[in-house]
Amino acid sequence: MTERRASRTAVTVCQARAVADGRIAPGRFADPTAMPLLRAEEQAEVHRVREGRPPKGMAERFPYEMVRGAADIIVPRTVAIDDAARAGAATQVVILGAGLDGRAWRLDVPGATFFEVDHPASQQEKRDRATNLTGAPPIYVPVDFAHDVLTDALEAAGHHADQPTTWIWEGVVPYLTRDEVAATVAAIAARSASGSRLIVNYQLPSWIGEVVRKIIGRVAGRQNPWAAEPWLSTWSVDEMSRLLALHGFVVRSDQDLLEITQDLGVRLGRRNSMRSGRVAVAER
Repeated sequence: MTERRASRTAVTVCQARAVADGRIAPGRFADPTAMPLLRAEEQAEVHRVREGRPPKGMAERFPYEMVRGAADIIVPRTVAIDDAARAGAATQVVILGAGLDGRAWRLDVPGATFFEVDHPASQQEKRDRATNLTGAPPIYVPVDFAHDVLTDALEAAGHHADQPTTWIWEGVVPYLTRDEVAATVAAIAARSASGSRLIVNYQLPSWIGEVVRKIIGRVAGRQNPWAAEPWLSTWSVDEMSRLLALHGFVVRSDQDLLEITQDLGVRLGRRNSMRSGRVAVAER
């Protein structure tokens, strides 16, 4: 991630939501905030995918296929997280590593105060982009983990550790080391009153996924967003459950994205990726 630039992964995820909006699982998935958070050239890619106009050249085709494929992954992931967030009883929602997430504007959680935690540079770009959105923005909590302490930053921002919180941790865990994941869960627990809920998206170990990522990396070259943002950790279901239990969280559900897709009654691609991507909901 370069200074004052959103990560390429965050942009791709936002583009994927814009592609899926109104097209995949209508009535269950919608994200009208996605397109306004994108720059003009990023929106152009979305229009190409929605219209089914793939470029002919390999270099141009790669970002097109990345966005098209990501849309299939994003829909079940988003639906599962949104449903779990709405079902929680908390009046505080903290989005960790928010990127270009638009939940603070679109997710209906009555009476809830939204906080977004992200690196200061990423967050500043998000704020610049979010001027296109209507409605009350979240409380922004800039955190540079090289210098800042998450618990202190949240307290300074007005988060109440004695009130239940719904934590949304989507699309971040694979990009952290195991020690960083464990430290973040500890920080979350330190500010989680009884009744808090942690919704965490993580990846299972998958040799097929690693092979595919390496092949795509070689083919894509500089177009590959994973080059600067590689995965640093994967977790088995038991490992994630034990980590959460260590900090007082009890897992209530843990589904892979393929199960969620089947529950939605839609047929999507990327079945191998869906089997390795999971959403766990834990309570304290």
